[in-house]
Amino acid sequence: MNNLMKSESNLPIYQKQVVFIFDECHRSQFGEAQKNLRKNFKKYYQFGFTGTPIFPENALGTETTASVFGRELHSYVITDAIRDEKVLKFKVDYNDVRPQFKALEAERDEVKLSAAENRHLLLHPDRIKEISQYILQNFKIKTHRNQGNNKGFNAMFAVNSVEAAKLYYEELNNLQEGNEKPLKIATIFSFAPNEEQNAVGDIAEENFEPSAMSSSAKEFLAKAISDYNTMFKTSFGVDSKEFQNYYRDLAKRVKNQEVDLLIVVGMFLTGFDAPTLNTLFVDKNLRYHGLMQAFSRTNRIYDATKTFGNIVTFRDLEQATIDAITTFGDKNTKNVVLEKSYNEYLNGFIDIATGEAKRGYTEVVKDLTERFPDPNEIVTEADKKAFVKLFGEYLQIENILQNYDEFTHLKALQKINREDSTALETFKNTYFLTDEDIAAMQDIDVLKERTVQDYRSTYNDIRDWFRHERAGKAPESSKIDWDDVVFEIDLLKSQEINLDYILELIFEHNKKMKDKVALVDDVRRVIRASIGNRAKESLIIDFINETDLEPIQDKTGVIAAFFAYAQEKQKEEANTLIAEEKLNIEAARRYIQASLKRKYASENGTDLNAILPKMSPLNPQYLTKKQSVFQKIVAFIEKFKDIGGQI
Repeated sequence: MNNLMKSESNLPIYQKQVVFIFDECHRSQFGEAQKNLRKNFKKYYQFGFTGTPIFPENALGTETTASVFGRELHSYVITDAIRDEKVLKFKVDYNDVRPQFKALEAERDEVKLSAAENRHLLLHPDRIKEISQYILQNFKIKTHRNQGNNKGFNAMFAVNSVEAAKLYYEELNNLQEGNEKPLKIATIFSFAPNEEQNAVGDIAEENFEPSAMSSSAKEFLAKAISDYNTMFKTSFGVDSKEFQNYYRDLAKRVKNQEVDLLIVVGMFLTGFDAPTLNTLFVDKNLRYHGLMQAFSRTNRIYDATKTFGNIVTFRDLEQATIDAITTFGDKNTKNVVLEKSYNEYLNGFIDIATGEAKRGYTEVVKDLTERFPDPNEIVTEADKKAFVKLFGEYLQIENILQNYDEFTHLKALQKINREDSTALETFKNTYFLTDEDIAAMQDIDVLKERTVQDYRSTYNDIRDWFRHERAGKAPESSKIDWDDVVFEIDLLKSQEINLDYILELIFEHNKKMKDKVALVDDVRRVIRASIGNRAKESLIIDFINETDLEPIQDKTGVIAAFFAYAQEKQKEEANTLIAEEKLNIEAARRYIQASLKRKYASENGTDLNAILPKMSPLNPQYLTKKQSVFQKIVAFIEKFKDIGGQI
């Protein structure tokens, strides 16, 4: 529109009554376009929408959103959106624990930060390496991909410059060399014209003209896009049109979680929505509008596992964060927008919004171990309900706490021999902890991994019992009301382990213990704690008992051996099922193979009827036989899906 106003000075529309509605009006209406609009249009009304207005406190000039658009007609701020459950809170880790660089990471003066010496220090190889190591070590925890589960979320890394993007991209990839399953890392940036900013913290808009960049920046971008092309078998480049196509393809792959970590300078930090993105790493001095926009890439609603947008800053942005959320919210914004502290979730707190007392991790763990020391003794229906509610509470708190670095340190401490002073000293230096920190951590009771596995197994058993047995009973046959019970399936799935992980565990444990009885016990415990692999328990245990594991040299070997074994078993059991039930052989094989491919058996259509032995549908036994066969095939599919092979 601005180009039209500049080129046409006498259009009929200029004399008519016109209504303009601008979205993101804090960005578009403070420069030349607004001046030309006022100059050309004689009778106009304009309405602006923005989540981050320009106020006097964050304005760089005399113009504010109110001076351009007039008084505010209505406000719906981030606190309203959080209360209405339209977006999530933010949990911010101010990870400025590198002693050598702490003073500089706390600096807020842009002039000082842009000084050559300080710029060099912020890009110091030691600092780049430490931060890169932190990201790689904590990525799976922050994105809920731990325990062999790759279904969690992905992350973005906002850096201060193209030079920083290059250094981090290279260091992260170098550190991953030799890794069996490296993170898929991509980057994008372009030329940002040196235009006048209208507000403190504005993120400079990068255009789609990489040709305007310096030769070194363009060379690095070409290398990064070439890596991307190799990774995804694409053919993008740095020319304007190809670059736009790269941008679109990258956006799609980030949303589909094909890219694990995206390094950006300015692009994607505003206006980009990907609900599967839950973590933003930050090495950039964000302020006001830019901070809120960047943080908001992480707080889109997704599922029960995603309880907040996860922010990890490598600069001290605490005051900048408080300033931003106070400016764009109200006086209570900090309590609503920012997630509670680690200590509050550890020890409990009062919810300001509801006045309700929320129990902390330590109290829930104490309650669990005192009331249910042995999950095998949970027999009565009342105990089953009480356990499900209590362990569900534990899953909720643990799901939140695993995003806190302090909790990661606490769990890591459980693996240290506390009598080994050398190991303890190394642990302290690794996490920048003091003797007082260690002493406080030692006072906290943490559930052992085997105990959690047993609890998860019992939780799954009760869920199966509730679905298959208890749900079938008449309501009056039970005096226990289950209406207020919710099984935390999303939280269980967030820590779900995949089949490859279990098989790799078999290899590792066998190498250590050389005891099949103990190995079977450990593996059974892991399988029963899983939702998706419980049906494969007998298949995996039979594989251990019937296979000589000693000649297997590596993890790849044990995976290959299992799948060969399982595919043979699949054929045997399919043939046995068909023979015992006297099914139509060819039709049954087609039906079972199709069910394995789609990973479930279906009663829809006529395919199931076609496999049944010849029997009149009017025969009273027909429906009974059909249901019996269907349930056996359902169990077969659950056991053998994802195994591959032909029956």
